[in-house]
Amino acid sequence: MPVRIKKLFAVLVVAVAMMVVPRPAQAVIIERVVAIVGERPVLWSELRHRARPRLIMLAAQSPDPAHAAAGETQAFKESLDEMINERLIEQAADKAHIGVSVEEVDKAMRQKADQLKMPLAQLISEAGREGFTEQDYRDEIRRQLLEGKMVQLRVQGRVRITEQDARAAYVHFIKELGDESPVELQAIALQLVPDPAAIKARQALAQQIVAEARGGADFCVLVKKYTDDVQTRDTCGSRGLQPVKVLFPVVREQLKGMKEGEISNPMQIGDQAIVIFKLARRSAIPAYEQIKEQMIDRATGEAIDRQRKIWFDELRHGAFLEIRL
Repeated sequence: MPVRIKKLFAVLVVAVAMMVVPRPAQAVIIERVVAIVGERPVLWSELRHRARPRLIMLAAQSPDPAHAAAGETQAFKESLDEMINERLIEQAADKAHIGVSVEEVDKAMRQKADQLKMPLAQLISEAGREGFTEQDYRDEIRRQLLEGKMVQLRVQGRVRITEQDARAAYVHFIKELGDESPVELQAIALQLVPDPAAIKARQALAQQIVAEARGGADFCVLVKKYTDDVQTRDTCGSRGLQPVKVLFPVVREQLKGMKEGEISNPMQIGDQAIVIFKLARRSAIPAYEQIKEQMIDRATGEAIDRQRKIWFDELRHGAFLEIRL
């Protein structure tokens, strides 16, 4: 271990010893080193403070103690990974004589508030609800600005986007759009009653309807004959175009990979109904030439993100790094 690091540990041990208050019961460890980046330690107290917004969100989303415990471990790992990358960026920025001024932070915060159409004071208040103090939020903005400058300096020059890259981004975009774009479904809903025999009969009927529909029967005729949804009986089972995200999860899952005109398998929605649908249409997909500039921007962003990760790996391999979490 380098001499300077050993000296740093010696100072740290003394400082920690001074912070421990004698108690009648057993001693409690209130500090430890969870990582070393270059010659700088990352302390447990720093990590806990940094992970606080994640832990607040986790507590709100995970009432189950076992799930929350696993989530806490992940929250600490993610927060530590961020802190390591940020310290490596700071070291690289120091060597390049690049920094972020108070004025730049102030300007970025005002711009963020303008984007969200809220006063700056409200932006800070909203950040507080997520576990950030005003200084925490300012520090986060400063880190983002510094990383942006370093990415522009060290990463952006590595990126060269071709027509092929833009078209590949378009293919990915169409695939995503195909799964998430608004759709029109023509659905048959069979209402269920809380009786096992009746539910079994309805399930058998649903299979029969699917067989008829896939065999070429007019779906609108099947809707009129079988559906229990009076609101859509006269519209061929359709409620018009709907965003995929508002549909039941089981319906969204069934939609994946379906083409227009295809008939779904029967899906049971809790204990309320069995639903069968025909995918009538998806919203129109724009041609590549219509959104070419957006696809170039998308391909550029994806390439920068890849090169950014490579740069982080290079920074880690070029620095002394020890993780003790």
